Formats: sequence, C-alpha cells, structure tokens
Amino acid sequence: MKAAPFPRPCPGEERLLHLDARSGRVDHTRLETLPSLLRPGDVLVVNDAATLPASLSGTARGEPIELRLAAAAEGGTWWAVLFGAGDWRLRTEDRPAPPRAQVGEVLRFGPLAARVEATSPLSPRLLLVRFDREGDALWAALYRIGRPVQYSYLGGDLSLEQVQTAFAGRPWAVEMPSAGRALPVSLLLGLARRGVALARLTHAAGLSATGDPALDEALPLPERYAIPAETVRTIGEARGRVVAVGTTVVRALEGNAAAHGRLVPGEGVTGLRLGPGSTLRVVGGLLTGLHEPGSSHHRLLTAFCPLPALEAAWRDAEGRGYLAHEFGDTALILAA
Repeated sequence: MKAAPFPRPCPGEERLLHLDARSGRVDHTRLETLPSLLRPGDVLVVNDAATLPASLSGTARGEPIELRLAAAAEGGTWWAVLFGAGDWRLRTEDRPAPPRAQVGEVLRFGPLAARVEATSPLSPRLLLVRFDREGDALWAALYRIGRPVQYSYLGGDLSLEQVQTAFAGRPWAVEMPSAGRALPVSLLLGLARRGVALARLTHAAGLSATGDPALDEALPLPERYAIPAETVRTIGEARGRVVAVGTTVVRALEGNAAAHGRLVPGEGVTGLRLGPGSTLRVVGGLLTGLHEPGSSHHRLLTAFCPLPALEAAWRDAEGRGYLAHEFGDTALILAA
C-alpha cells in the first residue's frame, strides 16, 4: 500500500475503512462519519502524549551519526538507537553502519553531549545514554537541536507541529501516536454529542523501525504509560464498547489489565505484544492507521480480527487507493 507522503490539510475528510471483525464485512466511508459508526455509551480512549524532537544529529569519534531516542529509562537515562551517516531521506535499511559505541564514550550533538552507559544485548546499536544536563536544561536543548523522527517515504522535512495531535500534553512519545492525528477537535465534539464518552491516557509511543533486523524483530520495546483514575472510572461505567485510538492505547490498557488482573489507575511499563489468539480484557474496538503487513502494529490488529479477513480488507483498501503510514487513511476495526 502506498504511503502518504505528507500531512493532508483536512484530516477529518480522510478515508475510513470500517471492518466488522465478526462478519468480515468492509464498508468504505470518510473519517468525518465516525460518530455515526459508534454508539451512545461507547468510550473512545486517546493517547495524549506529545511528540518529542527525538532525532539528534551529531558525531562519534569525528564520524557523522544520528541518535534516535527510543524510551526514557530510570535515573535520567534514555534508551536510544544509533544510526550511521545520512538522514531520514535514506531508508533505514540502507543507512551505513554507525561506529560501534563503547561504554564510557561520549557522543556529541552540537552543545549537547551524551555518555554511553551501556549497550543492549539485542543490538550494539541500542544504547543506554546519559546526557550532560537534566531537567529544564535538557528539555531546552532537545527542543533547540532535535527534529522529529521521520522516514524515507515522506516527501519533505516535518516540523514538530506537524507530528502533534490536537490533544497532545506531556512530551513522552518519540514518534507520533499517529491514529490520534486524524481526529480534529470538531470530530471529538461530534462524538461527545453522539453520547460517546471520551477518555485519555499517556503512552510513550516508541520507534517503529530501525533498519536493524534484530531490533526490528523486538519492537515494540517496553514503553511507559500513565492511566488516570478518571479514565478507569469512565471505562468501568461504560455501557458500550471501549474503542482505542491507536495501538499504543491498546498496549497501555491491555498491558495494565494483564499485569493487575483488572484495569487500575497509575503509571507503569508494558512490553505486551498482542497477536492472533491474544485475550482482550478491556478493548473491543480500534481506530488505527493502515499498518504494513509484517510489522508489530499489524500483528496487534490480528488480536481484533482474524488474519484472512484483515488481509482481505487491506487488499480492498489498496485497490481503492488508500494511503498508509502515519499520515495515511484510517481503519475502524470493531470486534464487539
């Protein structure tokens, strides 16, 4: 399926594939019709994480590198993926290998420096780093010199504003929680008028690709989340289905419920990976982008819908010219 090359000016008018997972029926409509496809009493849960400028260009031993933040870790450290020379215009698979980082080595990004604290057994490119500043000084440096993570199918440089949702809050995500990007405030108001309850959580959406086969096979890496007590109450009082906006919301809700036996408020980290046969304790529907077959995101969709029906729906969408990836069209998969 062809990737959308850039943000489109009117997200609410994008195409929407509506897939009934029970029957396999597919309908084609526009995202602006979403309120008519949900019922009064349903709950729509969004990820309100803002997107960080998580791509840093710099040098290691005098060689050009790029460091992409992957996840905040304990004690002020970060997990990050090291890339060799080049930028987003080269496919991640085609980027030259970076210099092999050594524990104790300092990577430099203009005025900002990061010390390598550890390397992961998954890949020598996955590093635990500690920056030379913390708190407000670190955030100021990241926002001054960092750029949004992006990939070679895009048609131009993205601004940080273009990778935010209308309801973005805490800067936790290193890539945009892209299913929420397509929801303008006007559409959310229409859902509320329909009687659909709106709820939120924060999930630190991670990297979707690295070009390293071992790392890509392990994605998504464990990611932190925070679920407010109000969201737990709203879901507990729901008379209808819980519909997640994006795979990050599914992982936060289902990871929390699996860890505690039920949904509870609070912060945590989830490494949950869903697929065929997975038990869904909380979520009964998913609003999602059209993820590429073979990706961890696509595999998660098979927890909602049998793979043959999902593949048939994706072929239908491709034949109709739907666009994929973070600025593409949207699918609504209802399993209940």
